[in-house]
Amino acid sequence: MKSDFSGNSRRIYQQVVEKMLTLLDSGEYPPGVRLPSERELSEMFEVSRPSIREAIIALEVMGRVAVRTGSGVYVIEPVNSFSDSKDFSPFELTEARVLIEGELAALAATMITEEQLEDLRLAYRDMVRENEEGNLTSERADRKFHEVISRATNNRVLMSTIDKLWDIQGHSPEIQTVHKSVCKKDGQKRLAEHKAILQALENHDPNAARKAMRLHFNRSLNALHDASEAKAVEVVRREVSERRKRFSIDRLGESAN
Repeated sequence: MKSDFSGNSRRIYQQVVEKMLTLLDSGEYPPGVRLPSERELSEMFEVSRPSIREAIIALEVMGRVAVRTGSGVYVIEPVNSFSDSKDFSPFELTEARVLIEGELAALAATMITEEQLEDLRLAYRDMVRENEEGNLTSERADRKFHEVISRATNNRVLMSTIDKLWDIQGHSPEIQTVHKSVCKKDGQKRLAEHKAILQALENHDPNAARKAMRLHFNRSLNALHDASEAKAVEVVRREVSERRKRFSIDRLGESAN
């Protein structure tokens, strides 16, 4: 029987991802080529099929493969250029995610399969594990969670849109800083928000899924407002401090002497 765990701390699927990335980077499987079936990959890497499934999800999140329903898994050209990411503000990104992912979750609730729900539960368990290890700012499991929901819509435009939003976030230092500050603030709250989304999808309740997703991003928006206000206050404080130094009596007295 094939095991999902090895002697080290890493999950088997993470090792599979590394091996598959080596094959993709070497040109063994160039862009446009369909990967071997789940069964064949399981035999190739000598791991269970659920581990292969998780590895494929991770590669899809990384933008290295595309899963085409009824056709298979295809290698895609990696996109490395996100020079325009700096032009988007954290407010714009979060607003877009609230609007898009709220409705996306509602749609997914009506279509998600049991297999996809299990993938979602695995992603949530990974988030719990990261939280227990104190790795509160990791985006791997978080992104996987949201990617699974996007796949449940069976809409490639929506899947591509979610990929792009995550890539913008990953290549914007300002957005990354705010995101990490939110994650560090309350890891349990972050888990509770994702648990609510998971439960709504398990119940196939579109209204509850929409509400849970919007509440999840509400905390990020509030954190953005707080950070923006704090930054504005700091700017004013520095300006006042500089004026005090510039126009102080002591300085004028020193000049006169």
